[in-house]
Amino acid sequence: MTDLALPRLGYGAANVGNLYRALTDDEAWAVLQAAWDEGIRYFDTAPHYGLGLSERRLGAFLATKPRGEYLVSTKVGRLLRPNPEGAGTLDLAHDFAVPADTRRVWDFSAAGIRQSVEESLARTGLDRFDVLFLHDPERHSLREGLESALPALAGLREHGLVDAIGVGSMDTNALLASVETGLLDLLMVAGRFTLAEQPALAEVIPACRAHGVGIVNASVFNSGMLATDNPGAGARYDYGQAPAEVLARVQAIAAVCRDFGVTLPAAALQYTLRDDTVRTIVVGGSRPEQLHQNAEHMRVSIPEQLWQALARKKLIPA
Repeated sequence: MTDLALPRLGYGAANVGNLYRALTDDEAWAVLQAAWDEGIRYFDTAPHYGLGLSERRLGAFLATKPRGEYLVSTKVGRLLRPNPEGAGTLDLAHDFAVPADTRRVWDFSAAGIRQSVEESLARTGLDRFDVLFLHDPERHSLREGLESALPALAGLREHGLVDAIGVGSMDTNALLASVETGLLDLLMVAGRFTLAEQPALAEVIPACRAHGVGIVNASVFNSGMLATDNPGAGARYDYGQAPAEVLARVQAIAAVCRDFGVTLPAAALQYTLRDDTVRTIVVGGSRPEQLHQNAEHMRVSIPEQLWQALARKKLIPA
């Protein structure tokens, strides 16, 4: 496991890439400033987020901060190339409110991975990244990701161009196969280890423990369902509508939290930090107040009796 000292809370910068709704440059800056003001010093981005907009905005913001005071991760696997056919349209098919005059091109070759890093450095203006993740390998070719992209990332690490490498995915099979290569330092688990559901507990987390791989846990609100105290029928779950049985379980969890005077978002943020493989929680946010709220949720003291009560009711694993 890498000795990179990740803080307990990080910011996932998809929102400043105009995820779901457009932000002005000033609005995006205010979000990043709120994160910084709350002591957040780990920022995660990707070329995929807003077709490079997230990387550009994050880089511009971090250019005003001392390089030794923060950690940054970005992702590889998708190159950005001109898309004349998209002129005058938006990238709404990928949920980003940005001009679609650029397109994503999968490239898991060693040359493609190196090119991705170089282009991300140019967009951010940074001299290096602390962590590089292969992004969603199962959406292109998991086999090529394991056999080509990950060895290429390991080569960058061996040459001192990055401190830690990993894979980011929502797919437990892809996460498990990636850990079992023995090449990873970190695994970004997106939505598969949360207060609502824990499919990563079966095999992924034991494999991480066996291989000394730390977890960067993302999407711990399952795309929004756990981000409010009283999720209702329209709650968003993994970028869609929450299934009835999942919503019912989350509402039952929320009721137990209320019994202990703890908000559901606070419990959701802190729940997985109880596992020793989880190194940090990465949360998003498109408004400064969301960053302030999440930081406050992380400061809440949660009694062990709450987790025990949820386990007794079989709402979380014992």
